[in-house]
Parts: sequence; C-alpha cells; structure tokens
Amino acid sequence: MSTSTNPFGQVLVALVTPFTADGEVDWKDVEKHIDDVITAGADGIVVTGTTGETSTLTDPEKIRLVEVGKDVAGGRAKIITGGGSNETAHAMQLARQSEKAGADGNMIVTPYYNKPTQAGVLTHFRMIADATDLPVILYDIPGRTGIPINYETILRAAKHPNILAVKDAKGDLAQASRVLNQTDLMYFSGDDPYVLAHLAIGATGLIGVTANIAPTPYRQMIDAVNAGDLKTATDAHQRLEPLVRALMTHVPGTVAVKYVLHGLGRITSPRVRLPLVGPEEWEAAQIEDEIDLVTDIPGVDFSNFRPDRNAAAGGALPKVAGTTR
Repeated sequence: MSTSTNPFGQVLVALVTPFTADGEVDWKDVEKHIDDVITAGADGIVVTGTTGETSTLTDPEKIRLVEVGKDVAGGRAKIITGGGSNETAHAMQLARQSEKAGADGNMIVTPYYNKPTQAGVLTHFRMIADATDLPVILYDIPGRTGIPINYETILRAAKHPNILAVKDAKGDLAQASRVLNQTDLMYFSGDDPYVLAHLAIGATGLIGVTANIAPTPYRQMIDAVNAGDLKTATDAHQRLEPLVRALMTHVPGTVAVKYVLHGLGRITSPRVRLPLVGPEEWEAAQIEDEIDLVTDIPGVDFSNFRPDRNAAAGGALPKVAGTTR
C-alpha cells in the first residue's frame, strides 16, 4: 500500500514509555526502544497512547516524545501522536503542538469519563481534525472510555477529509466489515488477539501492544496477508498466541510489556506510574508461565529472560504531576 493512500504504515507499535526507577522518562531507553522496534519491522510508532501511559504524561513529555520519535525514526517509520484528551480544547492544543513537533498523524481517542452523546463525540472528532492538517485515526476503545463510536457516527466522521482510519479495540468485526464496505476508511486492529481476524476482513494493519516485544512476526504476518499467503500469516499468529496471552490477560498491557522488556534486558527499569503498579507475585507468576510456552518467535530470545519482580513492584510518582491543564 503506497504512502499516498496510507500515511500511517501497517505494523504500528503502541509504544511503551520507558521510565527510570523513580518514574521519570528514560530518554536514552526511549531512543533505543524506538530504534529496536523499527529495525525489527515496524513502519509506524504510536507514542503517548494508552500503552505509553498517556494519562500520566505531562504535555511537554508528550511533545518531546514526538520530537524524539521523529529524530530516531529518521524517515524509516511514521510517528503518530496518540491519547488526546477528553477536553476538546486541550486535544486541539495537543494536536497543534504535535504537528509542529513533526508528527505524521494524530490518533484521537473517544472522549472518556464525560460520556457525551454521539453528537458530542462526532463534534469532538471534527473539531480536532479541523485543528491541523494531520491525518487522523479514530480510536474506538469502549472498555476504557465507557462509550463506543457507533456505526452511524463512524460513517459521518468518514466524510471529514482528514479522518482516514479507525483503530478498533472493541472487537466488533461485523461493524468493521460494514464500515469497510461503505467507506474508504482504513482499519487498524487495536486488540492483539484479533489482529489476523481483522486483517482477514480487510483491515490495513495493526496498532499493537505485543509488537513492543516482537515486531518481526507481525511484519511477516502483514507481508503474508499482502501476498495472499494465509498459511504463513496463520503460522505467525499461532506463534504469537502465547505471548499475546502473557501480555494481554493478567495485568494492563503496559505493565506486562515493561516487565517482559526489562526481563529481556531491553529497558533499564520496568517502572510504571501510579495508579498503575507492577505485577503482584501471583500475576508475575502467571505471566512467566505463559512465557514458558512461547517458542520460536523471530527476533525474541526468551532463553535470556530474567524477570525481576522486585524491580517491577509498586508504581512511581513523577516529580511533575499530570498534564499542564
């Protein structure tokens, strides 16, 4: 798919934001991790999204993540800003700042906590899309926001020239099929267990949590689907299944990913910011039991996996709290 029709890429990583042990952004690890996943096959990076702990990042940190991402990517991958805000004016401000920082796209989450009507959701999306020239991905994740983006709302939003895609994290394949049949929107799978299922009905790609650990098999899956090779795509899916279960079942994805990345020696600390905390002993044991079932995933060597439950315990309070508003 050409970049003229798809400005986002196909294998997008929902990037974790590495922190130091005291909860500050570890910029050296951020650079290393971005370079690692791009080298391993990612062609898009979503910074400051759910997995990046957007809720506890400050606005300056969010903008700096875009800047660092652009610098490290060096044109090898697109940098998408994610997260947004449930305050429309704030989300517009972040979009403008992200565009100025060099973002290639903007992922807008459904307003959370406010529980607006669908008319309010649509207005929110349109105003943020109007605020910049960035191509937009709508982020549909009712499990976190409390409300879905209804089918009719997606159809109306699709008429906006900057709204080009949906990240689907509600698993409604029937709705996705209807929208794909009736619009030119691209769909990105936002639920790791269902990536292949989304691709099978016409999705463009994925925005994945597990891709922080293993971008290469997702690259293989996408390339196989593009080539019409279902057998190779299914093989990649099956190899990934126990890793996806390890990361997406027992604790929030960002907690599990940081725990595993640290155990692999790929980030310095597994720290998350409160109210997230590291896995408890029994949760860590479950993650490790699932990891034991992972075999032969390209680009990942679990023979060197050395998890540290003590390092992951608890959560951090950073020096500067919350967003600027």
